[in-house]
Parts: sequence; structure tokens; C-alpha cells
Amino acid sequence: MSGFTFRPALRENVGLLIGLAGGTGSGKTLSAMRLAAGISGDKPFAVIDTEAGRAKHYADQFKFDHGDLMPPFNPAHYLDAIAAADKAGYPVIVIDSMSHEWAGDGGILDMQEAEFQRMGAREAVKMASWIKPKGEHKRMVARLLQVRAHLILCFRAEAKIEMIKVNGETKIVPKTTPTSLDGWVPICEKTLPFELTASFLLMADNPGHPKPIKLERQLREFFPADRPIDEEAGKRLAEWARGGTPPTTSQPSSQSAPEPASTKVLADFREAIEKLGFSEAKALAFAEWDQLDGHTRAELSSLFASLKAAATPERALL
Repeated sequence: MSGFTFRPALRENVGLLIGLAGGTGSGKTLSAMRLAAGISGDKPFAVIDTEAGRAKHYADQFKFDHGDLMPPFNPAHYLDAIAAADKAGYPVIVIDSMSHEWAGDGGILDMQEAEFQRMGAREAVKMASWIKPKGEHKRMVARLLQVRAHLILCFRAEAKIEMIKVNGETKIVPKTTPTSLDGWVPICEKTLPFELTASFLLMADNPGHPKPIKLERQLREFFPADRPIDEEAGKRLAEWARGGTPPTTSQPSSQSAPEPASTKVLADFREAIEKLGFSEAKALAFAEWDQLDGHTRAELSSLFASLKAAATPERALL
């Protein structure tokens, strides 16, 4: 006998991994602090700071313990800091910023370049030079899923554009990636936001208001788009993670919920691919991009990426 057993599934002691990405002035650090304070309750939380002590600017507003993480910003170094905070028993660990693991001194990009040079700096070995750094990143992610504390990861984001053809005319549009919204792209390994419980982009023109990258239906009530992320969201999220029933902020409607707009948009897009091909269908989607809500954009971006990866499997390593 294998000894493998099953029991009825219960939502209890759910570990939370929340990602907050944004550019300067988007409110990602403050939002992370507010969320952590709500989850922690009366207990202090831990902050792992790669930003030269900037988290301490909030020391008068929140109860937390601070630790500086210095270069090299490789996955193993991050794991050492996270393991130390977890061993100390903090209920929540905020990491500000997780972007250094990708683009910081000694991060994944530096690791890949060092490996590329070690292998002879030939074009033929460029793909292979990603194997070791990507492997270390994947091991880090696997370890994050085993941490007892709730994790809040802050990411920097930058605005990017791309050129596309629309009816034979070249147009410059916000860049679309699996994790982008309105052309703002989190600085991190491209699949990391999807490994998390939920992830969001925050914008400087509306600081602290969440625009979902990944947000499952059962968590949407905790992150309304018309309210900034705050301590109340943290309290309700913590109660949900413990297995309780958080109080609702609005009365449920007696009417059945309408079909999500994203369902029709995705169906229309797939139909357009069959009739027009991927490139033309994508151009049509971009023409309507400003009219789509955050959830639809996130799902459409994810679909773009999966179709692109299926067409060019060699890109999966990058």
C-alpha cells in the first residue's frame, strides 16, 4: 500500500502570496504595508528591504521589523532572508523589492550573462546559458510555496511599447505581455505573477487602486477597483485564509450574475483568429484595448502569450 490518503477538502490555513507591481508613485510600498498590517493584526510583520532602507520611511505608521538585503540579489540570497524571517515567526513577510531578483546586481539577468560568458559567449549557447539561472529561480519559487508566513512581494514596473501592423499601417501601442496592463510591465521573471495567489498593477495616476494581473473569482470582493488596497482588505483576506467567512462590504444581489465580459471577448478573439489569423486578430483586439476592463485585458494578454508560445516553443525558456 502506498499510504496515500484523501479527506474532504476544507479551506484552512491557506498561505497567501500577493504581488504588487508599479512604477514610481504608484503606492506599491504603502499598499503592501497596509495589506500586511491588516493581515498581521496586532503582531509586527517583517520587511526585507532591497531599496536602501526606504521601507523605514513608514516606521511611524506601521509596526514592523526591518532587514536590509544587500547584493548579490540571487534567488538563494532571497531565500536565506525569507527563511530567517519565517523562522522568527512573523505572520507576514513583505519583500520590497522582488524585482532585484531579476534585474538587480547579481540577479537572474547577471547570472545568465555570467553563464553565457563562461560558456564561450557564442550565439549557439545563448539558450543554454539560461538553464542554470532559470533553474535557481524555479527552486526559489518552489520554496516560497512552502513558507508558513504570508508573503507580499513588491515589484517595480516600467512602461513599454511595441509596433504592430493594422491594415498595413504601423502603429505604436502599449506592449502586451502575459503580465502587462496598459503597457506597464512588472520587472520580474515573466511567469512569477501567475505563481502567486493574486497579483496586481498599481498606477501613479490612481495610487493604491488595484488593477488585476491574476485575481481568482473568490478573491475579487477583497480588492474592488474603486478602492485603494488597505488594512480592511488585509483583515478580510486573513479571515478567508484561515477558513472563516469574511464580512461582505455589500449585499449580494438576488439576481444571477451576468456572464463576464471577458468570456465574450475571448470567444470573439478566437473566432477572429480562425477567420483572419493571429496577427490580424491581435491588431483588432488592440484597437478595442482602451475599452476593455482590467480582468479582460489580463485574460486576453495571457491568451496572447500562450498562443505565441505554442507557435514558437523555443521561446518558453526565455
